[in-house]
Amino acid sequence: MCPAWGVFCVLQCGVEQRRSCAAVRQAAAWCNRGGPISAEPRINDRIRVPEVRLVGPSGEQVGIVPLAKALELAQEYDLDLVEVAATARPPVCKLMDYGKFKYESAMKAREARKNQAHTVIKEMKLRPKIDPHDYDTKKGHVVRFLKQGDKVKITIMFRGREQSRPELGYRLLQRLAEDVQELGFVESNPKQDGRNMIMVLGPHKKKTEAMAEAREAQAARKAGRQPQEEQKQEQEQERNDAPAEAS
Repeated sequence: MCPAWGVFCVLQCGVEQRRSCAAVRQAAAWCNRGGPISAEPRINDRIRVPEVRLVGPSGEQVGIVPLAKALELAQEYDLDLVEVAATARPPVCKLMDYGKFKYESAMKAREARKNQAHTVIKEMKLRPKIDPHDYDTKKGHVVRFLKQGDKVKITIMFRGREQSRPELGYRLLQRLAEDVQELGFVESNPKQDGRNMIMVLGPHKKKTEAMAEAREAQAARKAGRQPQEEQKQEQEQERNDAPAEAS
C-alpha cells in the first residue's frame, strides 16, 4: 500500500471525527437551550417570590402579604392568583378567574381586529387614448375602491410617440378626478415617472366608516331577504295544500 495513501486516510479520518464531534456539541447545545419565553403571566404556584402586593377580586387594595397568605385567599375565594405586574417591587398580583379573563381578552382582541382598518392602496392603469367604454369600466373600479375607503393610485402608461404628448395623460387624470370628486380627492398631483404619469386619489370616507356602512347594508339586505323567503314558503305551503283540499 502506498504510504501517501495511508497518511491521507489518517487525515481524512481526523477530519470526519472532528466534524462528528462538532455535530454532537451543536446538538447538545440545541437540546440545552431554554424554551420560548412565554407571554402568559405567572399564576398560583408558578409565582416564585416571598411576598406580593395583593389586589382583591373587586379591585380593592389588600396590601403587601406573604405569598402563602395570597394563595390561601385565592383558595378561599375559589379564584386564581395572577401576577399582573411582574416588574414591580414587590410584584402585584390579583385574585381573578383566569380562564374567564383569558376568554374576555381573546374576545376583545378579536373585536379590535375586526374593527381595525388597514390602509390599502389600489392601483388602476390607463392608456392616454383609452376607449370610452374602457374608461367607464376603469372609473367604476375607482368608484368602488373609494367607496370602500381605499386609496387609488392611477397610472397613465405612455408608449412610443405617446411620450411626447404628456398633456394627454394629464387631461385624462384631471377628467377622472372631476368624475369621482364626490367620493375622493387628489392626494398626490399628477407627476411624470419615466414612461408613466402617476396620481393618487384619497377617499373622503375613512376606512372604518366604509366598513361600518358595508356591515349595515349587509344586515339590511339580510333583513329584506327574510320576509321574501317567508312569503315564498307560505306560497309553497298553499300550493301543497291545494291538491289535498280539492281531493
